Amino acid sequence: MDFLELARSRRSIRAYNGRKISREDLNLCVEAARHAPSACNSQPWKFIIADDPDTRSKIADNVFSGAYQMNAFAREAAAFIVIVAEKMKLPAWVGNKLRRTDFRKIDIGIACEHLALQAQELGIGTCILGWFNEKKLKKILFVPRTRRIELVVSMGYPGERELREKPMKDKNEVIGYNKY
Repeated sequence: MDFLELARSRRSIRAYNGRKISREDLNLCVEAARHAPSACNSQPWKFIIADDPDTRSKIADNVFSGAYQMNAFAREAAAFIVIVAEKMKLPAWVGNKLRRTDFRKIDIGIACEHLALQAQELGIGTCILGWFNEKKLKKILFVPRTRRIELVVSMGYPGERELREKPMKDKNEVIGYNKY
């Protein structure tokens, strides 16, 4: 499929069929993310692939419960990719302070979308999650307390549900030429 068709077909998948994802495909998705652009080529990320059944179970039971119950569907995921924020290069950090823009979060967002689009091309569904119990997740994955987990991507082959239509704003609402 061409790129626009791939982008149009990507959805946040919240129902998985239980089929295992191969390490080869998980690595391919992370490789796509790793090649995402970043401010000053800082590459301010570390990707943790959680595909072991025991680790997935610990994550599902502890990270998506209680106040985080709205993401309980992720318990059915075949794998998780956890994105940890790492340090930026000095010029990116300075630009970050001067512009009051967190370039690291932008970079991680771009990397996540690369990952999600690669997964889509492979027929793997994803949902990018920002609502989870970070403290428990850090403990399960041995993430240093000085680091921040920015996002978790649940991954799995989509269940039997039909993909819903994605409502889009009119082009004129979101595109301007030479002025706001």
